[in-house]
Amino acid sequence: MKKLLAFMLALCLLMTVALAEAAPALNWSDVEPALEAGGVAGQFYTFDEIAVKIWLPEGLDPVELSDEDKANGYIGYFALEDNSAAVSIVYVDVNGMSLDDYAAYLSSEADVTEVEAGTVNGLPCVSYMLPEQDVMCVTFTTEAGYALEVTCGPTSEENAELVWGAVIASIQPA
Repeated sequence: MKKLLAFMLALCLLMTVALAEAAPALNWSDVEPALEAGGVAGQFYTFDEIAVKIWLPEGLDPVELSDEDKANGYIGYFALEDNSAAVSIVYVDVNGMSLDDYAAYLSSEADVTEVEAGTVNGLPCVSYMLPEQDVMCVTFTTEAGYALEVTCGPTSEENAELVWGAVIASIQPA
């Protein structure tokens, strides 16, 4: 319990510092020591098709994707055994939309809140919330006109922001 509390406090401090900046910046090098100090275990998963790796905490296991999932752009889906929490990784064609264009598009959507530009491990991104679906998302655009979108949820659970913040802070080139 003490390890978990230490981890949560350290991660809160890191997230507060990151959120206080004009353009929020999350870095894995800032989060990793807090995870280790808190005894929070997990592992990185590499997505070769997009040359990105993402850390996920223990318990979120890969779910086999159907052909339909793959056709819809899913390249990874991880969930708790009881499906009470999940992370999805989707790579979709956004018709060459820039990150600024995508942020403007998101801001015009009625069900999207808290649209914010930032960086994760030096990669420009936009984050946003989908309150009705109880998820948070971070999106990166590519030169190929695609978007990599990582969605984590639920956000309403206790400590969800801390756990999902660590997942998002881990997104980096493989």
